Amino acid sequence: MEKYVGKKEIAELIGTFAMVFCGCGAMTVDEITGGSITHVGVAITWGLIVMTMIYAFGEISGAHFNPAVTVAFAFAKKFEWKKVPRYLLFQTIGVFLAIGILWVLFPESESFGHTYPAEGFQPYKAFILELLLTFFLMVVIINVSTGSKEIGTMAAIAVGAVILLEAMFAGPMTKASMNPARSLAPAIISGNIQHLWLYLTAPFIGALLAVVSCKLVKDDNCCDKDC
Repeated sequence: MEKYVGKKEIAELIGTFAMVFCGCGAMTVDEITGGSITHVGVAITWGLIVMTMIYAFGEISGAHFNPAVTVAFAFAKKFEWKKVPRYLLFQTIGVFLAIGILWVLFPESESFGHTYPAEGFQPYKAFILELLLTFFLMVVIINVSTGSKEIGTMAAIAVGAVILLEAMFAGPMTKASMNPARSLAPAIISGNIQHLWLYLTAPFIGALLAVVSCKLVKDDNCCDKDC
């Protein structure tokens, strides 16, 4: 019987932890220092940490670091459904560990990278934007990956670049989450759960639509199982 906790799950935990600690950490430090990192700096931080974690763990676990990506890979038949719950569990643990440490380090923060629509930007608009952001992200991931593994120089650069790009232009409006687990922990720890629903649903829908688009524009075997 396959062990419940294996190298892949630990890689997902560490990679997701590092991603959220650095990305949400940049947002937290920017908040408590009055903007010393700047919006551009936060976007670059997100892009760079995702890129480096793909380099580090892509060949081990596939470097998903995102429940929406994992579910989309399974839907695309590039990842086994039986492995999905374990990946989601360890991704979520990684996020909560990261936000928990940020809470200990920076208790004066009010958000810890919490995701929410900008003032005056209606929730349904934020839902649509998050759906599209995740759609674009998954389109890139599924087209540069091999099976469920984002391997190689160009894959890491492409995925890191699209996250940097989306964080750059959409961050001011929705914080550009694209990741249900990444939004869950800050919302719970900060107690700001009013708009959590859209960050738990839109990324999954966007990622699944990206898989559908793959089937429409590529060969019939674009989503053959290759785990």
